[in-house]
Amino acid sequence: MQASKVARALRGRPVGVVISSDLPRALQTATAIGEAVGVPARADQRWREFNLGIFQGHTRDEILANFPQQWHDFQADYWGYPIPNGESRRMLQARVYAAWQDVLASATGPEVVVVSHGGSLKMLLLKLFPDAADLGAAHLGNTSVTTLECVDFGWRLASLASVDHLVSLASDESSEASL
Repeated sequence: MQASKVARALRGRPVGVVISSDLPRALQTATAIGEAVGVPARADQRWREFNLGIFQGHTRDEILANFPQQWHDFQADYWGYPIPNGESRRMLQARVYAAWQDVLASATGPEVVVVSHGGSLKMLLLKLFPDAADLGAAHLGNTSVTTLECVDFGWRLASLASVDHLVSLASDESSEASL
């Protein structure tokens, strides 16, 4: 439902590329967007979420019980600690930034859509906007839209995690249903 709403909100935009994480939910959203804008979605595993290695699939309580030293080290070194069988936040950031650079190098535009995951996108935004104090606390929810604009000196963050399309389309649908 959310995928169709964001796709409908982006319909008619001059999108030249739709790129996505290869994980199913992201790729389904990207496919819906691609159909709405007339561009096939492409999958790239570099847009996947943070690889949590040994922590993957465990609750925090389970991690604390089973991997107390690794959890301590992970908390003590926010950027640099590589989770065993996973990655560090710095590694995640390097991965998504490289994917971003490749998208820009091969993009036919003028607009590009990237469908990924909150943590991955946040790491990219922190790389592109290191001085933006509010980014660390930002929640990038499902199908939220963050808009970057290319300007003379680099990038401008035009909107962050907008869900206006979900609210406005929800009210449109309830109006249609009552007719």
